[in-house]
Amino acid sequence: MVPSKRPRVRGELTPKGEHTRQRIVAAAAQVMFDRSVAETTIEDVRAAAGVSSSQVYHYFKDKKALVQAVIEYHDQTIVGGQEPMLVTLDSLDGLRAWRDFLVEHQEKLGCRGGCPIGSLGSELAETSNQARILVAASLRRWEGAIRSGLRGMQARGELGSADPDELALATLAALQGGLLLTQMQRSTRPLATALDAMLTLIAHEAARPAEALHPGAG
Repeated sequence: MVPSKRPRVRGELTPKGEHTRQRIVAAAAQVMFDRSVAETTIEDVRAAAGVSSSQVYHYFKDKKALVQAVIEYHDQTIVGGQEPMLVTLDSLDGLRAWRDFLVEHQEKLGCRGGCPIGSLGSELAETSNQARILVAASLRRWEGAIRSGLRGMQARGELGSADPDELALATLAALQGGLLLTQMQRSTRPLATALDAMLTLIAHEAARPAEALHPGAG
């Protein structure tokens, strides 16, 4: 028997090979988003990507490796794709614009699918520790971007005595919970309500006068 060719290391890929690999990953991400990981087969991915089975296995030794690549893909396209907007979260206007973007995006999707990253984590957390770790890292990246903005507000004296780390975690939790309820109810109201509640809290902290924080000052 002729031994199978080992999957190439990313750095060894030619531009054409990298393009093919990315096409496979993007197709897998869409199929898994539509059907779930459990119901997605390599044949489904092959057909969606328009490649042969041998090409899929050339880049991914098994479905587990492909799933990990899909998580990384969502991390780059969702969290990474939002980073130009996430750097503006150091103001109430920036936070509100981000809130509006998230709600409008769900409206365009018909409130279907929820958060691809969160959905993968929910499905795989108890069956694949590696997948759970990758999803957790992606969510921490998202949380970190929110936290960075809130710390910027606090550095300018615009966040009162609130803990930006706790607010960032609560905001991400509100986002993920809101996305899940929006998916279940086919309505953006839960997402809008959850994010509005966090923005109201942040605005309240931002409006607190400096003397309320340091009553003995002056």
